[in-house]
Amino acid sequence: MSNPFVRIVEPLDPKQPLKKFFNLSKLEDVRYARLPFSIRVLLEAAIRNCDEFLVKKGDVENILNWKAMQHKNVEVPFKPARVILQDFTGVPAVVDFAAMRDAVKKLGGDPEKINPICPADLVIDHSIQVDFSRRSDSLQKNQDLEFERNKERFEFLKWGSQAFKNMRIIPPGSGIIHQVNLEYLARVVMDQDGYYYPDSVVGTDSHTTMIDGLGVLGWGVGGIEAEAVMLGQPISMVLPEVVGYRLLGNPQPLVTSTDIVLTITKHLRQVGVVGKFVEFFGPGVAQLSIADRATIANMCPEYGATAAYFPVDDISIGYLMQTGRDKEKVMCTKKYLEAVGMLRDFKNSSQDPDFTQIVELDLHTVVPCCSGPKRPQDKVAVSDMKKDFETCLGAKQGFKGFQIAPDRHNSIVKFNFEGSDFELAHGSVVIAAITSCTNTSNPSVMLGAGLLAKKAVEAGLTVKPYIKTSLSPGSGVVTYYLRESGVMSYLSQLGFDVVGYGCMTCIGNSGPLPESVVEAITQGDLVAVGVLSGNRNFEGRVHPNTRANYLASPPLVIAYAIAGTIRIDLEKEPLGINASGKKIFLKDIWPTRNEIQAVEHQFVIPGMFKEVYQKIETVNKSWNALNAPSDKLYTWDPKSTYIKSPPFFDGLTLALQTPKTIEDAYVLLSFGDSVTTDHISPAGNIARNSPAARYLTSRGLTPREFNSYGSRRGNDAVMARGTFANIRLVNKFIDKQGPQTVHFPSGETLDVFDAAERYKQAGHPLIVLAGKEYGTGSSRDWAAKGPFLLGVKAVLAESYERIHRSNLVGMGVIPLQYLHGQDAGTLGLTGRERYTIIIPEKLTPQMNVQIKLDTGKTFQAIMRFDTDVELTYFHNGGILNYMIRKMAS
Repeated sequence: MSNPFVRIVEPLDPKQPLKKFFNLSKLEDVRYARLPFSIRVLLEAAIRNCDEFLVKKGDVENILNWKAMQHKNVEVPFKPARVILQDFTGVPAVVDFAAMRDAVKKLGGDPEKINPICPADLVIDHSIQVDFSRRSDSLQKNQDLEFERNKERFEFLKWGSQAFKNMRIIPPGSGIIHQVNLEYLARVVMDQDGYYYPDSVVGTDSHTTMIDGLGVLGWGVGGIEAEAVMLGQPISMVLPEVVGYRLLGNPQPLVTSTDIVLTITKHLRQVGVVGKFVEFFGPGVAQLSIADRATIANMCPEYGATAAYFPVDDISIGYLMQTGRDKEKVMCTKKYLEAVGMLRDFKNSSQDPDFTQIVELDLHTVVPCCSGPKRPQDKVAVSDMKKDFETCLGAKQGFKGFQIAPDRHNSIVKFNFEGSDFELAHGSVVIAAITSCTNTSNPSVMLGAGLLAKKAVEAGLTVKPYIKTSLSPGSGVVTYYLRESGVMSYLSQLGFDVVGYGCMTCIGNSGPLPESVVEAITQGDLVAVGVLSGNRNFEGRVHPNTRANYLASPPLVIAYAIAGTIRIDLEKEPLGINASGKKIFLKDIWPTRNEIQAVEHQFVIPGMFKEVYQKIETVNKSWNALNAPSDKLYTWDPKSTYIKSPPFFDGLTLALQTPKTIEDAYVLLSFGDSVTTDHISPAGNIARNSPAARYLTSRGLTPREFNSYGSRRGNDAVMARGTFANIRLVNKFIDKQGPQTVHFPSGETLDVFDAAERYKQAGHPLIVLAGKEYGTGSSRDWAAKGPFLLGVKAVLAESYERIHRSNLVGMGVIPLQYLHGQDAGTLGLTGRERYTIIIPEKLTPQMNVQIKLDTGKTFQAIMRFDTDVELTYFHNGGILNYMIRKMAS
């Protein structure tokens, strides 16, 4: 082999000379032992893939020299071991691959060159909705509806699994992507092509970071970037700073892993870790199970880091055994990690590496808490929930305010549900969902919820029938141990029946609320509440009618469902009064840590994992029965409203086009801070009065057949119309929330898509103005593809979420950033000006460019192409165009 580091290759076991590894200990470089463990994974990948072309010896030296280079904006390549996708992002990826095959063929190349080189797993988990709940057949009915709505998408994905090599599909009904990854797909150490090396993964979902809890370095990337990785390209990344997060002490008896992660989320938001790795260390880590660590790593996007890494230790090795992994492979895993100095002992401080900075948390200081009402980083202690919500009611409209007039704070609306009379008020709980891989992967909180349900039922407590309760586990293993431990029937009695295996409420697939409940909320303009054990609660995400949404542990979800309101002090006020007139408090039914651990030890066993996962690819009969075409080129159906050949490659030639100055652009939208990818490209319901609805109606569909935006990401005509279609969009040009903007040439207020079409027809380029953290939230490639199709040439923002900036680059949309200390306010920008952005002939990473306004004003902004590779993509009009030219030439 031509690798310059071939000298350090040796067998792991002399008895198996063909099973080799790169022994980093043989580098004999003192810098290696001081590297953070996460950086060691980057180093090993660079050494193993060093070919002096995509990965150079200088890249290896830069990583080894991390301590000196971390602040110098040094670009390094990284080739992950695997790619993982979910179906909302996976469908557009497979659509792109199919269209790229067509484009390569048109340019005279071999279309079968468009084929994953890096192994990819696609888990179908985003399509199922909570249409039915609180009934024994909810699971079957929701799964039947899932197939009815998505049959065409599923057939397309099945075609993809057959047409492309190295792509495995995990069928619907199997679980949630990150939990399936944790319990089944993750290897920790890869054994492939005769080599052992650390498992690592990038995924088209921002919560891919959950696998960091097992010691597998992983993070979310845009779908566009993931496609390039699948085609053998390394990720080009800036060598990250690594924040060491020291954990000390033991959690208090009533504290759950959810409370810990919400505390860490708020803390790290305050520290500021955007674009950095966080690596956990200290004796407190040894007190956390892998499920606890995975919960903390899962919410990495909510605190803004790229990765949240827990190095592998003996607890990780034990988890591999507990989840039914092959014993011999687990022993090889441990032996390899010991050999390369990547097995951690958190109680041994002499192993502590160098970090950019160190922050710490004493686990004993964590108290039970929730987060909300509109952001995951806004932690509220359970003891303060009532007071905090009542403060939010009257506060100015914002992340912690609803601006309800004081005389309406105690408004009550009476309504009838199934023949009985009830009342709703501000703070009434209408959705209570145990959902999301964040928590359903954790047996301690799930069994805690089950034991709390048991005690609640035995105490005579109930949940009001109009509250939409649901349980959507992340894998079949959860149902298995809840049933075997005897708590499932009690969860069902409180309305928490299993409704499906998928993301569901966490991503907005919460399904409809009862009509009488919606009417009452609307009539009283009530701030109704959703409580969920998820990781995101952005406004408009969970359900259009729940303006306040709180993240909470599964036991607290049940507690607030029983209480029926968030306006309760759970430490001082009773949850309810039973039939005997006795007041029942939360402390009366909250299970102890010892109770939970005893049940977990008895019922969460390796046999369960083996039984569930050995049949995961064949257990879904509906999936097995699907017929998919076998052609290598996809035959596009012009009648389809789900799958459509995208226009991204129309007119593409082998010759590069020189980037041109953007002249006299209009501002399509002007935003403040924290505009999320949910605002830009919503995943949930398609509103009946929206441009997307009008398009689908024109194709002969009824509202019942619209499905969701997420499910239609294989159709650019729907997705372009769904761009900026969030009903909670706050555009500075409009005095109320909604997906509209001003078309400046005419002065008319129009739906965003309609305004963009007018601009496009007149030949006017567009830009978007934004504040801080533009594109925060899910790693949604349509949040870049959609604006591109609307004619947006650039975004000018104060700062960007990492994945979204990467996606904009991937689509050839220029991410511009105000100079430090500047923003629209300091520059006096109204958004009503016309903008000319000067694109010089010679471009360099992060260079300043000049922007001229039609008012005569001139200022500079940073062009956020951070690496030379990103500039190459821009010159090609985007990463996919680059790959097509490469494969066709």
